Amino acid sequence: MKANITHVALYARDMEKSREYYTKYFGGISNEKYQNTKGFSSYFITFDSGARLEIMNHLEQEEQLVKDKVTGLSHLAFTVGSKGAVMQLTEQITNAGFKMYSPPRMTGDGYFESCVADPDGNRIEISE
Repeated sequence: MKANITHVALYARDMEKSREYYTKYFGGISNEKYQNTKGFSSYFITFDSGARLEIMNHLEQEEQLVKDKVTGLSHLAFTVGSKGAVMQLTEQITNAGFKMYSPPRMTGDGYFESCVADPDGNRIEISE
């Protein structure tokens, strides 16, 4: 059997803000909003690689603080092609008011990367 990850899904406080973030900064293409009669709605954001991110919301959704170094999803990672692009995108995102978790740097495992927050505080890794 060959298995592939089809998408990753995140609940968002404000789906429109999250949709704008991932399309504006990472070039994703959004589908039309899906909404059912039970209080659930979502967008699928598709990226050039074919990877997809589902941004979801539910009327009964509970708030949860994003924490570091705990069991569960740690971060989403995007490659942007060069060190310069990492620095430029990191600056663009943080200048728009999003938190920087770690500035652009060479990591011990050989990646040039930064880590910023999305609208809900999820960690977004940007690498070359």
